[in-house]
Amino acid sequence: MRPFLSFYFAICIFHFGAIGTPPAESVSNPNVLFIAVDDMNDWVGCLDGHPQTQTPNIDRLAGRGMLFTNAHCPSPLCGPSRAAVMTGLRPSTTGIYGNQQWIRPNLPEVKTMPEHFKANGYYVAGAGKIFHHTAGSNPPDQWNQFRRMTYDDPWDRENSDNYPWTKVVPKPEGHPFSGLWMGHEGDWGAIPNLAEEDYSDAKTVGYCAEFLDTYKKDKPFFLACGLFHPHLPWYVPQTYFEQFPLDSIELPVLKENDLDDLPPEAMKMAKAFAAYYATIKDSGKYREAVRAYLANIAFADAQVGRLLDALDESGHAENTIIVFWSDHGWHLGEKQRWLKAALWERTTRVPFIIAAPGFTKPGSTSIRPVNLIDIYATLNELCGLPEKSLDSESLVPLLLDSGREWHPTLTTFKYGNHSIRSERFRYTRYYGGDEEVYDLQRDPNEWSNLAGTERGNQIAAELASFIPTSNADDLPSKGAFDFDPDFYSWTRKTSVEPDPLKPQSAASPVLQ
Repeated sequence: MRPFLSFYFAICIFHFGAIGTPPAESVSNPNVLFIAVDDMNDWVGCLDGHPQTQTPNIDRLAGRGMLFTNAHCPSPLCGPSRAAVMTGLRPSTTGIYGNQQWIRPNLPEVKTMPEHFKANGYYVAGAGKIFHHTAGSNPPDQWNQFRRMTYDDPWDRENSDNYPWTKVVPKPEGHPFSGLWMGHEGDWGAIPNLAEEDYSDAKTVGYCAEFLDTYKKDKPFFLACGLFHPHLPWYVPQTYFEQFPLDSIELPVLKENDLDDLPPEAMKMAKAFAAYYATIKDSGKYREAVRAYLANIAFADAQVGRLLDALDESGHAENTIIVFWSDHGWHLGEKQRWLKAALWERTTRVPFIIAAPGFTKPGSTSIRPVNLIDIYATLNELCGLPEKSLDSESLVPLLLDSGREWHPTLTTFKYGNHSIRSERFRYTRYYGGDEEVYDLQRDPNEWSNLAGTERGNQIAAELASFIPTSNADDLPSKGAFDFDPDFYSWTRKTSVEPDPLKPQSAASPVLQ
């Protein structure tokens, strides 16, 4: 074993200027419990996204703080969304538009949220999926301690570049458990002979719970807990499937000709992943798949409950800010899609809760359009940390007055594709000029594109000013570097073969 590798294990997978005035009872030097889930859309009880969802623990967390009912992701894909949240910088600022771009070798001067907290006196710890889950996305020196994410499906983690620390094992009997094969991560079911406490997310929460129970240092902590569920593959114990009888599952309400009014670029986005939905639908397993998503949300919720219980039992709760968020949503047949990576409501809208002692009123809500990118600046203000030059904007004014005036928010997918969400409307402009406009009050399913109508043109004109005036070029992808996972170092290649999945110019963006 290389000397640095021993050091790496020691630090990484070892045993473990404000707007407004804060209330007088606000706490000083607060801790932060930072909870991230993956691919969770608005199918959460407190958001009323699906009538059968079971999320009592997320709902009780909403009951102790502020629920943002109109919250949206910076980008509807894991890598760019998490990069934006953790840097406070938009994709159009950094050029991180996809999952194949690293922060550290491309933007070495950028300080991530854990780096910022660590540099300002916090003890910074974490576990699970906080940054994108492939190797190179989460340098260990950002943390005082971190438990690297493990996988429930090591048999499907055969790409050593992305998962160099994962031991690949033979596929278990009965795989794929859904009876369908849709490639890597396209499966659902219960893993044979795997106890609930041995699922990856359960181990992540166990690590964080132990941290809360044993933390005694004389400095505040920033604890990040990243849950992989309900990201595919949808593997959870059978008991969670049993909570949702198959014959009772309510399917999403769809419109047969929903794509007829889409412009060409939106049509490309819709059809890019239509095959997954068609496979599930044509196989007669649509109801099973929706059930699996509900079961995985319920499992993630149970882990959130364990974490909240651990916080309450630790004695830290009264001095701890809790932030809960999902990196983006997920389509389950809407727009004939079965994925994320789009600029419609189902993929941009996410659960987002902040419970900050002394700032948030228990059980409060805000209907103002907000963005996950604003977490960075919000925590800076709540924790009294130095401000940074960010695209992030503090939400403390809304925490103090949920009804105050606010502005529309931005979601970006790939180069030059932007969607603006106001309190009522959505305006999307694609690279090249194609547009969509929706009135979410009258048309919550986004079935009627108003672009080109008198009303649609008026809405577009009102929201167009929130679209970025410049777009950073795509950063070099992973193929541009030699990455050493033992030393966590990168060397830029002198010559790079073109990446067939990456646009070769800003003028020809494609989906990844």
